[in-house]
Amino acid sequence: MNDTTVTLVGNVATAVEYRETAGGGVARFRFAVTARRRDRETGLWSDGNTSFYTVSAWRSLGANLAASVSVGEPLVVHGRLKVREDERDGQRKTFVDVDALAVGHDLTRGTAAFRRVAKAEQVPRPEAEPTLVQAPEQDPWTEATKRLVTAP
Repeated sequence: MNDTTVTLVGNVATAVEYRETAGGGVARFRFAVTARRRDRETGLWSDGNTSFYTVSAWRSLGANLAASVSVGEPLVVHGRLKVREDERDGQRKTFVDVDALAVGHDLTRGTAAFRRVAKAEQVPRPEAEPTLVQAPEQDPWTEATKRLVTAP
C-alpha cells in the first residue's frame, strides 16, 4: 500500500473527543502547526501561517491519547495523511486529516512522565475505561525529573 505518512510538530487546538464505534474506540482532535522562522538580521523569531489538521487515533492509541492530552500541549504526531474535499455552504473546501500511528509529547518544550497501561483482559470490554498503572513511589525517572525541574 502506498500511504503518505507525515510527522507533524505542533499544539493541540481542541479538546480530545473520545467515543466508541463499531470498529473500536476513536479519539479525535484538531492539531495546529505553525511555521516559525528566525530573522538572521534581527535575531528575532516570527510566526508564519498556521495549518490545522484533524487527527484520529483508534483503539488503544485513542484511549491513551484521550487520557493523556489537553488543549495547548505540544505534541509530535506521526500518521497517514488523508486529503478530502467536501462542499459546505455552497463552497468546495479541502480538509486534511491524519490517522495517527504514534503520538507523543514534544519533549523539546517540557517534560513528561510515562505510565504504562495495564494489559487488557482477553475479552474486550468496550464500556471499560483505560486502566492506568501508578508509578512506584521511588521511581528513578520521576526522581531524576524532579531534581532537574527543581535544580537552582
